[in-house]
Parts: sequence; structure tokens; C-alpha cells
Amino acid sequence: MAKGKIVVIPERCKSCGYCIKFCPMQIITRGQELNAKGYEYVTVTDPEKCTGCATCARMCPDGAIEVYR
Repeated sequence: MAKGKIVVIPERCKSCGYCIKFCPMQIITRGQELNAKGYEYVTVTDPEKCTGCATCARMCPDGAIEVYR
């Protein structure tokens, strides 16, 4: 059972990849869809594995990720 929930705000994401690189559970990936700025924003591949550590949100320079526990 998931301990956290990751919410990506697509319009803020510029696909820098920091959240992908630093997620300890490796559940974030670059998505297929584009936001209004033309970036492939990130998505969560396996939300049930989220521990709610919020490393992804802390690493995001654009505030594109919110984590709920």
C-alpha cells in the first residue's frame, strides 16, 4: 500500500529529470504527453510504491511536484 501520493503539475514541469534521478523507488519517468511549453512532463509509473519521502518534490527546481502523505 502506498504511503504517499505524487501529484505532478504538468505546466510547471520542464523535464529536467532531477526527480527521476533522485527518486529512491525509481517510480518517476519522463512521460509521452507535452505541456503547453512543449516539454514531456514526468509521470508516476507505479504509485503504489511511493513511500512519501518527498525527495522528488525537494529536488524539483520548478515546484512541479507535490507529495501527500
